Amino acid sequence: MTITAPSTPSPTARRFRWRVVDIVVAAVLGVAAGVVFLAWNFGYEAPGSLLKLALPGSQGLLNGIWLFAGVLGGIIIRKPGAALFTEIVAAAVSALIGNQWGGFLTLEAGLVQGLGAELVLAVFLYRRFGLPVALLAGAAAGLFGAVNDLFLWYPGADTTFAVVYVATSIVSGAVLAGLLSWVLARGIARTGALDRFAAGREGAARA
Repeated sequence: MTITAPSTPSPTARRFRWRVVDIVVAAVLGVAAGVVFLAWNFGYEAPGSLLKLALPGSQGLLNGIWLFAGVLGGIIIRKPGAALFTEIVAAAVSALIGNQWGGFLTLEAGLVQGLGAELVLAVFLYRRFGLPVALLAGAAAGLFGAVNDLFLWYPGADTTFAVVYVATSIVSGAVLAGLLSWVLARGIARTGALDRFAAGREGAARA
């Protein structure tokens, strides 16, 4: 009789495996971001109206606040699906407590936006999480979200509006979701709250 020794997971498999602490922290980040979304759901109305009057489509500059959850979760948890999971949790909080867009469309938007950030992290094989990658992830979330909005909320929009909306959403995603999330992750790491994560250990090494 041949006895087969149990296989040892590869380093990559171990690195990509979700731990309980990963799930908990991703959920906490998502809920906290969802609370920010709730405030921004109404806070964006006044500046959004002014931007629409100044240049139709430029209200995309305000979209980045709704995108940061996925980027933040992705660069902290550093596991496949983290960006998508965190953005969906944040969208679910916004949907459950209530907003002007309805539950299904809010969750759908979270799914699309989170997918944009997730794809960038996947392109880098979940090995690069510095500022350039965070900016790209935020920009991709902005692109995916803007295209989704054009189909759902601005059907029939002219070319100028569409170009301005997509361009400003990408810029907003890069700055408000990408840069902001990178800064937040570094700040949280300095508190010691992320000591069980690579992001926290890197922050401690820099300190």
